[in-house]
Amino acid sequence: MFVVCVAAGTMLPVRDWVRRSLPGFADSQAARDAEMVWKRAGSPDTRHAVDVIRTIDGDTFEARVHMEPGLDLNTRVRLRGIDAPELKAACAQELQMAEAATGALRALLGEGDVRIFNIGPDKYAGRVVADVATRRTGNVSTAMITAGYARSYGGGHHNGWCANAGQALPK
Repeated sequence: MFVVCVAAGTMLPVRDWVRRSLPGFADSQAARDAEMVWKRAGSPDTRHAVDVIRTIDGDTFEARVHMEPGLDLNTRVRLRGIDAPELKAACAQELQMAEAATGALRALLGEGDVRIFNIGPDKYAGRVVADVATRRTGNVSTAMITAGYARSYGGGHHNGWCANAGQALPK
């Protein structure tokens, strides 16, 4: 057992080096911008105006974040505390639910005056996790859950959507 632990311990630095040398790892411009956004975000209550570039799916969008005068950074923003069905669906019903959730998020973000706050690092390089508000919606995550387009998510493993496909989300 001791030998296995020593071997595993010596491989950790190699594994990290190999991962960092892969194209698109955390050294990408997207990853650097995302890191800069959450490191410069300030207090959790500080709201940063964003221009929505595109809606990626029901819980993620791409944005140009206005950090301070002269500093605009592009990053993907994942809505804090929710999980929406995936467009890379495991079944036809999940795809339908994912398309509906994506449309709902697009409509909410289309209200204008989009702001992100309580910004933190996400588990994937190149994006941040944040609370999002618009001109008419104080918390976009809550609105998505209330309307049935997403479910609450606190991190970790979550079940797929196909098992619950009979409880389809609104269209």
